[in-house]
Amino acid sequence: VVLISGHDGGTGASPLNSLKHAGTPWELGLAEAQQTLLLNGLRDRIVVQVDGSMKTGRDVVIAALLGAEEYGFATAPLVVEGCILMRVCHLDTCPVGVATQNPELRARFQGQADHVVNFFEFLAQEVREHLAELGFRSLEEAIGHVELLDVNRAVKHFKADGLDLTPIFAAKDMDLTQNLKNTTVQDHELEEHFDFPLLEVAEPALKHAQSVVIDRVINNTHQAIGTMLGNELTKRWGEQGLNPGTLTLNLVGSAGQSLGAFVPRGITINVEGDCNDYVGKGLSGGTITVRPETSAGFVAAENVIAGNVIGYGATSGQIFLNGVVGERFLVRNSGAEAVVEGVGDHALEYMTGGRAVILGRTGINLGAGMSGGIAYVYKLSEARVNREALQSGELTLAALDSTDAAELRGLIEAHVLATDSTRAKALLQNFDAELVNFVKVMPRDYAKVLEIQRNATELGIELDGEEVWTQILEVTGG
Repeated sequence: VVLISGHDGGTGASPLNSLKHAGTPWELGLAEAQQTLLLNGLRDRIVVQVDGSMKTGRDVVIAALLGAEEYGFATAPLVVEGCILMRVCHLDTCPVGVATQNPELRARFQGQADHVVNFFEFLAQEVREHLAELGFRSLEEAIGHVELLDVNRAVKHFKADGLDLTPIFAAKDMDLTQNLKNTTVQDHELEEHFDFPLLEVAEPALKHAQSVVIDRVINNTHQAIGTMLGNELTKRWGEQGLNPGTLTLNLVGSAGQSLGAFVPRGITINVEGDCNDYVGKGLSGGTITVRPETSAGFVAAENVIAGNVIGYGATSGQIFLNGVVGERFLVRNSGAEAVVEGVGDHALEYMTGGRAVILGRTGINLGAGMSGGIAYVYKLSEARVNREALQSGELTLAALDSTDAAELRGLIEAHVLATDSTRAKALLQNFDAELVNFVKVMPRDYAKVLEIQRNATELGIELDGEEVWTQILEVTGG
C-alpha cells in the first residue's frame, strides 16, 4: 500500500506554522506516485491510497482519475459529528466534546452515527453522478484515466496565469497497455526474510521453551529482525511469552529498520554495531541491547548508535542503547523501560507509561503530550522541555527521592550489564554525588494517580475497586 497524504487536513494538535507551510497538495503527490509506479511496472502490485482534507464526491472522482483506489476522510466526518475546528485537540479543552476526556465537556457532544452515515451516502451519490457524466459504471473503471481531467478553465484564470499543469497528466502519454490499478496479490517473499531460516534453528525455544542462542552477522537490508520469531513464539505461548532470554540473538553489523518490532517476552536481541529507525517498535516484553563494536575507536556516548522513533508504541520490555539516538525517542511508550545516552528532538512525546533514563544531552520539545510514565534525565535544561506542558503545570520537574534513586540505580546497572557503557559506569562510581544532576520528569496527573494507588495499598484497599477509581477520576478530570 502507498499512501499519499496531502498538506490540507491533519490533526488539530499541529502547530500553526505546520498547518500553513508544510506539505503540498495531494493531487501533485498522487500524480507523481501513479507515474512512478507505471514507469517501474509496479502499478498492478500496489494499492494507492490518498487523503488530505477530502470533502466531496468530486474530490473522490479526481483522485480516482489520478490513480487512487482508496480515499481517506477525517476532518469532514468530524465536522459532521460536531467538530468546530478549534484546534485544541491536544489540550483536553475541546468545547464540543469531540477530543477530550473531561466529562463536563464530553457531555456537550451532540454527534450521532446517523449523521456520519448520511454524509457518506450523499458523498457516494455525488460520486455516482460524476461517474455517470464521465460514462463510467463504477468507480473502479475510472481509476487511472487521467486523460479525462480538464484543467483549461483553471489555468485560464488570472490567478493561475503561467501555471503549467502538464506534468500532472504525463501518465496519459505512457504505456497504457499495463494495468492502471491494483490487480495482483503482492508476493512479500517472506521466505527471503532474515528470520525465516532461524525458525528451524529456534524451534527448541519456540516450541519447547528450551534455551537457544543464535549468532549471526547482519546488514542494513535486514529489516524487522526478530519479528517473525516473535510471531511464532506468541502463537505458541500467548501474550505472556516465555522467561526472558529463552531465545537470544547475538548480532554483529548494522541492522535495518524496525529491529525487534513487536518482539515478545522471551526474546533477547543483542546488537554489536548500530541500527536504523524504529528499534523496538511496539516492543511487547522482549529485550533489545545495542552497543558499538568492540573495535570501534570512538566515544560511544557522543556518537549515534540508532536512528529515529526508538521504542514507538512499546508496551513492555527493555531497551538499552550505548550511544545517542535520533528524534522522537519513546513516542507513545506505554510500559517499556529504556536507557540511552542522548536523544534528539521530541523525546517522550505522548508517552503514557514506562520508564526512560537519558544519560546525556537532549533535543528540544521533550515531553510534549506526555501523560504517564517517568523519565530520569541527566542535567536537563528546562528550555529543552515542551514549554506549554511546563507552563500549564501538566509536566513537573523534580529532584529524585530515595525510591527514585533506587530505581534509577537499578536501571543504570542493568544498562552496564547489557552494554558495558563507559558513561554509565562512571555515573555509578560516583552515584551519590551525581544524583543531584538528575531531574525527574513526570506528568502531574500521573503523579496524583500513583499517590492514590500507594495510599490504597497501604490501607489494604483493592486497586481496581470503585473507591480508588473514583479518586482517580476526580484528580484527573475523567
